[in-house]
Amino acid sequence: MTSLSWNQIHAWRLERHFLSKRARRETLLDVVSRLVGVHAQVMSAAELSLWARIEDLRQQDVGNALWEKRLLAKTWAMRGTLHLLTARDFPLVVRALGNSVANFYRRGSWLKFNNLSLQELETLVTGVRDRLSDEPVTREQLASRLAEHVGQPHLRDRLLSGWGVLLKPASHAGYLAFGPNRGQNVTFVRPDLWLGEWQEVDPDEALEEVVRRYLNTYGPATTDEFGRWWGIDVSKAKRLFTRLGDDLVQVDVEGWRGWMLASSIDAIRAMPEPDVVRLLPHFDVYVVALGRQSDVLVPAGHRARIYRNQGWISPVVLVDGRMVGVWEYEKRRGKVAVTVDLFEPADDRIRAGIQAEAERLGRFLELEPVVAYA
Repeated sequence: MTSLSWNQIHAWRLERHFLSKRARRETLLDVVSRLVGVHAQVMSAAELSLWARIEDLRQQDVGNALWEKRLLAKTWAMRGTLHLLTARDFPLVVRALGNSVANFYRRGSWLKFNNLSLQELETLVTGVRDRLSDEPVTREQLASRLAEHVGQPHLRDRLLSGWGVLLKPASHAGYLAFGPNRGQNVTFVRPDLWLGEWQEVDPDEALEEVVRRYLNTYGPATTDEFGRWWGIDVSKAKRLFTRLGDDLVQVDVEGWRGWMLASSIDAIRAMPEPDVVRLLPHFDVYVVALGRQSDVLVPAGHRARIYRNQGWISPVVLVDGRMVGVWEYEKRRGKVAVTVDLFEPADDRIRAGIQAEAERLGRFLELEPVVAYA
């Protein structure tokens, strides 16, 4: 079995996440693709996740790529949570989702809880497909059309829910993405018509490719960790890892065992010691994906400060791959006040790194930064 150190793993992940060396502004799509999407439950946090990884990113860049150039798309993806995906990767991700989670919505328990029959669910999904186009429609418009199509007027109110429970099956089938807001109203589009490119992919090949991309950015990982990240049970994850055969190897990291792409091992061994200080926002994909490894990533006794109740993920201070504190910012009177709460004493290198990050944030928000420690 291959033996590696945690410092090697931290350095590898930082490099794969564009956190040790930031990407160029013109490679925004490459960053989103390597991350297998960016968590977008809170849109400002998605923008900051990319700010943390891309040099000289501007506030308007993400919105322009989403709504003007249509090179990014926003939809419910893994775990049923909102993500930004590249237009190029959108078919890959939704076909992989359809392959692995579609049956979840056909379970009797899910149908009963949502007061739907299987036929009504299928009618709802095809209704989304047939009633969306490249012309955005509001949630209210879509809800009315779908309730009438299914023949269940009472569904309209439930389709208006911001959680999108009844719309996620269509999203995972590849029939729905978010369009630009119309005032305060959310809109939806059909992604294969809205996006400039759509290349179909075999569902089995798509799912295997997602595993490879996940391990190439977040690995090494256990099958349980992949299952939690993707939103499937561990038995399905184990079968999927088995399908990849010799492409994967098990590694020992100071007593902890996980799976990694065999092709990555030499590069991991060659990684230099990590030397990185970064500020990551709410729901950053690095923090979300690695929650099961918090024993080695977070100082003892502080996990609950980051992984909070009801799925809330705090912004973190990242030092050499470890989460050593939390932070927040507030805009006020032309300034951005950055407040940092560290879990352990910080040396001059860490404080200088935090100051540099705050100054970058100020340039991004076009505000004067002020740093304070709790």
